[in-house]
Amino acid sequence: MKRAGRLLFAAVPLLAVTAYLLVPAGKAEKADGPSSDARASAPAGSGEGDLASPEMKDLAQRIVSSAENSSLDWRAQYDYIEDIDDGRGYTAGIIGFTTGTHDLLVLVERYTESRPDNALARFLPALREVDGSDSHKGLGAAFTAAWKAEARTDAFRRAQDSERDRVYFDPAVRAAKRDGLGALGQFIYYDAMVMHGPGSDPGFHGIRARAVAEADTPAEGGDEKAYLDIFLDVRRGTMKSEKRDTTRIDTAQRRFLYDGNLALETPLRWKVYGTPYELD
Repeated sequence: MKRAGRLLFAAVPLLAVTAYLLVPAGKAEKADGPSSDARASAPAGSGEGDLASPEMKDLAQRIVSSAENSSLDWRAQYDYIEDIDDGRGYTAGIIGFTTGTHDLLVLVERYTESRPDNALARFLPALREVDGSDSHKGLGAAFTAAWKAEARTDAFRRAQDSERDRVYFDPAVRAAKRDGLGALGQFIYYDAMVMHGPGSDPGFHGIRARAVAEADTPAEGGDEKAYLDIFLDVRRGTMKSEKRDTTRIDTAQRRFLYDGNLALETPLRWKVYGTPYELD
């Protein structure tokens, strides 16, 4: 039997959540959504809000940026690049493409197809060699300077936007809608996709599969809040096993959920790494 969500809204005050105060990994398979018969016969949860609308998408990017870049100004992150010592090599750009997890390589490959003379093209052999590792071989200061220079161009900014949407945002929102989730659930899926990648364990689809094994999605007739609570439980366990900070769940996403804000409506108040943020 699948378990019901904890959702002890009265018994778990936000003070307990903040006790935790204190960046993508596997890539690959898609998980199947519920059947059309299941979607037709089961309640679809709140279904409130569409994260793909321009205003909501910008909101989602701001919240992700608070965790990825400690800033709400996600548009200032196109030229961001550094090694944050997480075993994934260089982390760069608006959602943390990394040299160690294939997505940065694919971004530069696809960009080079349309703009062969770009400043990053000459690093493709080195990017292919270090893919899957934390090595800087053939990259170093010359590569980071080239990234920052290229990020000043509109073309490379559009390329980052496109790859973010193709690999992370669009698949996450589609999966959430198939599961009958509203805007908060769509965001929770997106943030998981950004951090863990779209693959099997420890990727997004593996996390979702383990959550679905424990709780029915709204599209399957389950309670939306209870399902999301369990999804966050499963994801938090994955993050703890990887020794990652979990405050983006504990004092942000969990707070939105326990407030009952399934539509992710503003005003929003949350903390990441102990720093408070707000959006009105």
